[in-house]
Amino acid sequence: MKTRDIIQFNNQLFARHRWRTTLLMLCVALGVSAVVLLVSVGESARQYVEREFSMLGSNLLIILPGKKQTSGGGVPFYGTTTRDLTLADANSIRQLPGVRSVAPIIAGTANVSVGPRSKNVMVIGSTRDFLTARQLSIAMGQSLPIDAEQVSRNVALIGSELEEELFAPNNPLGEMLTIDDYRYRVVGVLAVRGESLGLDMRDTVILPVKAAESLFNSASLFRILIDLNGLVDQQKVIEDVYALIKQRHQGEEDITIITQQSVMEAFNNIMVTLTAVVGLLGAISLVVAGILIMNLSLISVQQRRTEIGLLKALGASRQLILRLFISESVMLVLIASAFGLGAAQLILSLANQWIPVLSLATPLWAHLSAVGVAVLTALVFSYLPARQAANVSPVEVLRG
Repeated sequence: MKTRDIIQFNNQLFARHRWRTTLLMLCVALGVSAVVLLVSVGESARQYVEREFSMLGSNLLIILPGKKQTSGGGVPFYGTTTRDLTLADANSIRQLPGVRSVAPIIAGTANVSVGPRSKNVMVIGSTRDFLTARQLSIAMGQSLPIDAEQVSRNVALIGSELEEELFAPNNPLGEMLTIDDYRYRVVGVLAVRGESLGLDMRDTVILPVKAAESLFNSASLFRILIDLNGLVDQQKVIEDVYALIKQRHQGEEDITIITQQSVMEAFNNIMVTLTAVVGLLGAISLVVAGILIMNLSLISVQQRRTEIGLLKALGASRQLILRLFISESVMLVLIASAFGLGAAQLILSLANQWIPVLSLATPLWAHLSAVGVAVLTALVFSYLPARQAANVSPVEVLRG
């Protein structure tokens, strides 16, 4: 029997058992769609993180207060510091060779109000260099004052969403807002940037760092961002920063420096693992479909014993019977997989149209993996019924 004959034979079989065929195809199509959609979500999240970090440039260092240590169980944590990071530390780092700019950061949450309107938001104290490091721009007004580290000026930049909630429909420039018990004049509004690495800049207030010191009554820095020159040896600068802080903090190396590449690699590893796990969860539905294929195929063998016996009496070999039953399952799975892939692409397209910020995309390997798992499932779970069919004795069947 030729391949064309096998295909025609299976098509006739599908037509005779249309309800069983529809049920099996629906199960497989749902499984393939689940794998593709779940992998798409994980992969899109990974690409989003990569885009966010790439927008920050490749020469960014982040200094955290506290030395990263390892506990007895091998779990990393940040120990307490003997001295806090201060503006003086940031100024000293700025003098190191290879450093283009330094952005000290003080951060906290506070209640921001304008008349009867109020909201609890993130308040960041920093300098103009912070806007450059985070790729932020001004939609209207002006940036922070140049002397943000020397003078406590009561001026503020606000995010686009905060402007809409507190000042709409009026122009916010020159207006006053209250943060706790302090009043600040709005000098600028940030351009729409969206959420950046977990911090929604649309709903944020940025103050001069000296003003933030007064607001939070603390001179301790939350972070220090260092932007390096393009051709500098990054490792050399890291060693210089460690040595400088150790000298300034009475011999204590009580900071941790994180590079952009290390953070990106950590996020990437997490997202790749998460994508694999959710894809595996989706593949479980294909295994369930495979069990259904096996059970229905076993029933089919019993119902088609006369047909199988007649084929063997006409000269069909054991291998041909195996091929017929296995090819039936594989053909059904391939057709169902095509429907499943089409349905997944339709859902992704609609999701991207309705919620463009998601930017859902599915890599080619996800499609191939979903179809591959479906075909492998069909081969594995159809072998037992196929072998049972191949062992049917034509003599016993024809005798009734």
